[in-house]
Amino acid sequence: MVVAAIPGCSGASRLTAHPWMRAFCCSASSSSSPFPSHPPQASSETSPALPAPVPFFPKRGSTLELVCESLAFKGKGVCKVSDTGFVVMCDSALPGERFLGRVSRRKGNYAEVTKLKTITPHLDFVEAPCEYTSYCGGCKTQNLLYEAQLKAKEQQVRDLIIHVGNFSSRDCEKECTFKTIVPCDIQFHYRNKMEFSFGVQRWVPRDAPNGNRDLTENDYALGLHAPGFFDKVLHINKCLLQSEAANKVLAIIQDCWWDQNLGLSPYNVHTHHGFLKHLMLRTGRDKKTGFAEVMVNFVTSSYKPEMLEPLVEKISIISEVVSVMNNVNSSVGNTSVGEQEYTLYGKSTISEVLRGLTFHISANSFFQTNTYQAEVLYKLIEDFADLKGDQSEIVLDLFCGTGTIGLTLARRVRHVYGYEVVEEAISDARRNAIINGIHNATFVRGDLNKIDDNFGKDFPRPDIVISDPNRPGMHSKLIKYLLKLRASRIIYISCNPATCSRDLDYLCHGLPERNLTGCYRLKSVQPVDMFPHTPHIECICALELC
Repeated sequence: MVVAAIPGCSGASRLTAHPWMRAFCCSASSSSSPFPSHPPQASSETSPALPAPVPFFPKRGSTLELVCESLAFKGKGVCKVSDTGFVVMCDSALPGERFLGRVSRRKGNYAEVTKLKTITPHLDFVEAPCEYTSYCGGCKTQNLLYEAQLKAKEQQVRDLIIHVGNFSSRDCEKECTFKTIVPCDIQFHYRNKMEFSFGVQRWVPRDAPNGNRDLTENDYALGLHAPGFFDKVLHINKCLLQSEAANKVLAIIQDCWWDQNLGLSPYNVHTHHGFLKHLMLRTGRDKKTGFAEVMVNFVTSSYKPEMLEPLVEKISIISEVVSVMNNVNSSVGNTSVGEQEYTLYGKSTISEVLRGLTFHISANSFFQTNTYQAEVLYKLIEDFADLKGDQSEIVLDLFCGTGTIGLTLARRVRHVYGYEVVEEAISDARRNAIINGIHNATFVRGDLNKIDDNFGKDFPRPDIVISDPNRPGMHSKLIKYLLKLRASRIIYISCNPATCSRDLDYLCHGLPERNLTGCYRLKSVQPVDMFPHTPHIECICALELC
């Protein structure tokens, strides 16, 4: 067994070269290594030759004693091996924590390790209230002081903008305002949607010095997928991120669904037999009463409503449950979106109030997962848009989803044109416009990754572009269109600051190999913490035409 120790850590400042950033930047290149193959060579005229450092390449399965120095994007802990500077990444390590880690895989010139045992806790340790924190992989930083979480996220956004976006620190300080991250005042029970999976194998984690091996029992489970596995489910009785009303529903279902007398079976992803696939719980709010509304959505492999009837009877007695849906997905895939949808109880949608507007939410429609913080986010978007308020401006809302952003701006502009690829989302957006009496919003189904030269000919030239893409960011075709369009302002909302930084680079600096010339200036960057205790970061970026 190889054991290496590293000296005490002084925080993120020691990672001046940002090795995790280099790994990200080079991941799209043709080289298989995320780092330069050869270090820069010193000139023999200015300094004597130095002996070459002894390379250190830990073998898979070797054990290292490490100290986490900082958090990288996606919440991985960054560590260095003593005397060599070799970088290793650990998924559950936090800054200042000294621990034993076992090398699980090599990736070019860095490695990933699995934490075996904590020797000394991290710098800002707090007791995590959730019993599943160490295992489910969702709330990776729940036992890190919230203020420290915010600081790490803010630094990650800044690093990504500078290193991936190719904005120099000096230029950013001179031309762009990096704003302090906006915290979330509600740090638990903030999610309005949770998706759980049914499984035939219950994942039982076991902390042990022999490698933290995972055990599975041939026992039914309803919960969250074990990190890195599609076929093992961690049984969950309560999730501290979802609403209390949703937890009441989960508790009732957990208490009875496995009863053999009901004849219900979880779907087996290997044999493709079984009935129950997923349980989705969504929480909204009635505009008149302000009370919670819960939608329960059973995703099954076939349509057998009589099989679900006992569960429907038990959960429908909960006053907050106003809708029970059944999405039928007969494919072998693991998605929760069904080919057909049926209403088993109550209504087919729940409602939510956001920025004074009422939105009807169906089982498969997109809606901001943290309603409370979405109020804050949308107010910031409106501020960044810097609307004249005289109803003279045209807004192009790209990746509009159910129209939430565009509709909250519609009453201050002349017209909103929204584009989205999901047909159900466009239907919801149109319905939401009617519900709120908004007549100056047009929503069109279209794949923004496949636009051609005709895109933009069916609406007036916009003054402001709102872009809220999913995690992969914007396609080069769309970026090319925006550079040709030359709208006066672009507001880019991102749930992935890495791909956001890449797109900002293209919009501001261009891409010579594709004959793209940048024409925008990055004016301000505003991180927003939408999901406390997780590595996810929302970010608003304002760009102005040069």
